[in-house]
Amino acid sequence: MLRSATWFGKTAFLLVSCALVVAVGCGDGTGLSKRYKVGGNVTYKGAPVEKGEISFKPVDPNLAQAATSVIENGSYQLTTAVKGDGAFPGEYTVTITSKNVDLTQATANAGGGSLRQDDVAKANKDAKDNIPSKYSLAETSNLKFTVEKKSNTANFELTD
Repeated sequence: MLRSATWFGKTAFLLVSCALVVAVGCGDGTGLSKRYKVGGNVTYKGAPVEKGEISFKPVDPNLAQAATSVIENGSYQLTTAVKGDGAFPGEYTVTITSKNVDLTQATANAGGGSLRQDDVAKANKDAKDNIPSKYSLAETSNLKFTVEKKSNTANFELTD
């Protein structure tokens, strides 16, 4: 009787240990490998970029995937799959956009309903850039950052 109790205890211990290993290995449930936090500040002419978008595109697309974030009050935290999860380690080209989109006409045309896609597209096309448009393309932004296997801070000071 004592022998079977010992066997049962060891089996239960092993099952619980395996379950913990599987649970810890699952991470955020995406099945993706570890990402590292990347955040920072974006300024233009010394002032925070109030709103915009930032994108990190891997230099070698076979090693990683892009990570993006909304810029709010000059700050951002990158997301690859789960909000704020960061980016994979590696070298990235960085693009930043910030536009003043006027949705007044699109809202008027909606008449209290949903905005029409054509009106929103026109408002985006007519939008004024808040920062030089060179930062919106990887070929002209000249912005790069290497994500390391740690928490990363990537600040960008934009100029004309």
